[in-house]
Amino acid sequence: MAERAGVQQRLSHTWRVERSHADVLDATCPARRALDLVADKWTVLVIYGLSGGSKRHMELRRAVDGITQKMLTQTLRKLENAGLVERTTHPTVPPAVEYTLTPLGETLVEPLNALCRWAEENMEAVERGAPFRKTHERNPDYEAVRRALELIR
Repeated sequence: MAERAGVQQRLSHTWRVERSHADVLDATCPARRALDLVADKWTVLVIYGLSGGSKRHMELRRAVDGITQKMLTQTLRKLENAGLVERTTHPTVPPAVEYTLTPLGETLVEPLNALCRWAEENMEAVERGAPFRKTHERNPDYEAVRRALELIR
């Protein structure tokens, strides 16, 4: 196990030294970690929900239909640690906490808006074209995403 960790560390170092460009298909590429972060289902919806401006935790939870309080909290912490979301606590009783996209987080709004538009425009075609499903019933996630997108707009 320790030997494998050493190999991974050397590979990671080699990647940084020898490569001059990012390759998200390479498991050791740092850009892959960034892609893994923003490709998460809840990350996309939370950033999309914050694209209209600051929101309190409960406002965001209402906007992102289907997300649990625990998952929203974990996602917001992950985004805050990555520098994509800023958490502001206002000195009131009880304390009011707002979440806002940072300038780095704002850079994701345009590509995520395009992705969400694509999902809205093609959701029925995707649903119809899923031959691997045993039934052709609507996916519950489809409805949750559709309602969340309606609330956000």
